[in-house]
Amino acid sequence: MNNTLTDVPGILVGHATNLEAATGCTVVICPDGTIGGVDQRGGAPGTRETDLLRPMHLVGTVNAVVLSGGSAYGLAAADGVMRYLEAHNIGYHSRAGYLVPIVPEAILFDLAVGRSDVRPDAAMGYAACEAAGAGPVQQGTVGAGTGCRVGAVYGNAYATKGGIGSASIDLGDGLVVAALMAVNAVGDVVEDDGTILAGVRLSPDGAGFAGMMNVMKQMAQLDSNLPQPEAENTVIGVVATNARLSKEEINKVAQMAHDGLARSVRPTHTMFDGDTIFALATGAIPANVSAVGAFAAEAVAQAVRNGIRAATSLADVRAWKD
Repeated sequence: MNNTLTDVPGILVGHATNLEAATGCTVVICPDGTIGGVDQRGGAPGTRETDLLRPMHLVGTVNAVVLSGGSAYGLAAADGVMRYLEAHNIGYHSRAGYLVPIVPEAILFDLAVGRSDVRPDAAMGYAACEAAGAGPVQQGTVGAGTGCRVGAVYGNAYATKGGIGSASIDLGDGLVVAALMAVNAVGDVVEDDGTILAGVRLSPDGAGFAGMMNVMKQMAQLDSNLPQPEAENTVIGVVATNARLSKEEINKVAQMAHDGLARSVRPTHTMFDGDTIFALATGAIPANVSAVGAFAAEAVAQAVRNGIRAATSLADVRAWKD
């Protein structure tokens, strides 16, 4: 066990990172036969192939999932992932005999950090696949976490550096649940006891936090149709397990996993967020869906906090420990 997503046997994770532009993408490559689901709850999502993952749709398996910076421009990263999978003969085989890789994706807004004119593209998606492996997942300011920030309502000077984090939980007898989260939240990231780990700073040079719920009080009577404080944010991620679950059940896991986001980010699921969690079941071990979902939520909360702890300062956004 390495306490990251690759503790789920067969799961591979790769990053592509551009530190100069402060952006990047992360790919999760799935073993054959992996069942996928999704739950999207934020008010400002950017996604691809999410409808396909819901029940009552034909294709149930997933070949890879992409998490990317670059806002909507970053959706292009999945094109490179599809090219990589096609070159390796990985994908859905249609009834007419065509190979179509199934690659859902979610993006986050990082254009305000580094260079806004450089975004993840197909080449970066392909590079992330080439870097994918089964070793411990690198965390912090890397891949989709490169340009992440938390509590940026007053701009980068008052924000805290976000990042990508991962965690896994051993449920015994070989059953594992794990999460990988890119943390770019408008709200504060909090510890179990409510202590703020990352969020809106009281001052650019200080170590204390204002508390996003206090900031929200000041925003409570702002007309939503008028210009708002800077607040383009999102937390996106993947939970994975080697449990044997149906498409309906893995969608339930994705839904329950959002409880972990609500525990670790306050507030979450706002109109400024595009919060999206994908869920993957590789199908090796029979399991109870409610138990898997409960621990998926715990893994998400741990992964969110790990992403903050592993983050390093970049551009003009300071990490929590700086």
